[in-house]
Amino acid sequence: MKLEFFQKKFWTASRQCAALDGKCSLSCDDENINCYLIDNNGFVLVAEDYTLTGKFFGEAEGAVMSKLLQMGSFKRVTLYDYQALCWAFSGSSDSGHTLLDPYFAFFSAVKWILTELVIFLVEFNLYSWWHSDLTAKAQRIGRSMQVPCDTEYPAFISERTIKENTGNVDCGGCIKSFVIQQIPSSNLFMVVVDNKCDCSMYEPITMDPIEIMYNESLKCERLKMQKDRRRPDTCHPFHPEENSMECGGAVGLTPSLAATLLCVLLALFPR
Repeated sequence: MKLEFFQKKFWTASRQCAALDGKCSLSCDDENINCYLIDNNGFVLVAEDYTLTGKFFGEAEGAVMSKLLQMGSFKRVTLYDYQALCWAFSGSSDSGHTLLDPYFAFFSAVKWILTELVIFLVEFNLYSWWHSDLTAKAQRIGRSMQVPCDTEYPAFISERTIKENTGNVDCGGCIKSFVIQQIPSSNLFMVVVDNKCDCSMYEPITMDPIEIMYNESLKCERLKMQKDRRRPDTCHPFHPEENSMECGGAVGLTPSLAATLLCVLLALFPR
């Protein structure tokens, strides 16, 4: 099922009510409320703002997500990534390296001049010549690179026992109310939020990773904790319901004569 079709089905279902006339006293079309469809990890599947699709609900409604964490509808867990990459600045490795800076600057200037000359001859581009000082400074300052590191990042899981909840958020002068309800037979939740109150005082809740900084002792303990993966206790080289004679049967496949002739005729047919 495509996401566009799923979103249309959701908005159509949200407009259906059990009233006799079929009209809803309050629907997601109202400008005073925002409707969200999120999963059990807090990621937005459907929202009136399509740019929020796939993002974490705490980035769009930080105040509401903070209240849901306080009420126990969601709980925060910490996950670790021991194969992450972090940006680090690569500068001079030692003080003696600065003695060679005049030579490196000269060769960098020559390399830059040759590069600009080639670009000029190929593209006849004069723009970069007027900004030569910026390019030379960027080469002297240094660069950033990705290095292996360990990071931790938060994850959020819904409480399965709580099917429905309502709450209010004090935003300093106004009250933002919301309702969250689980959709039956699914891991999805519908959240309706009052958007008349400005709660920008609450910072958004993100899932950005944070680099773990080790000192010498913790780094040593971290290396000791790395263990080899345990091998299986038993070996299963075969299965009683598997026929070993069928292995390699693809070698006996023969091309179809009709299909081969059809491909030849299509190749010879003038276009």
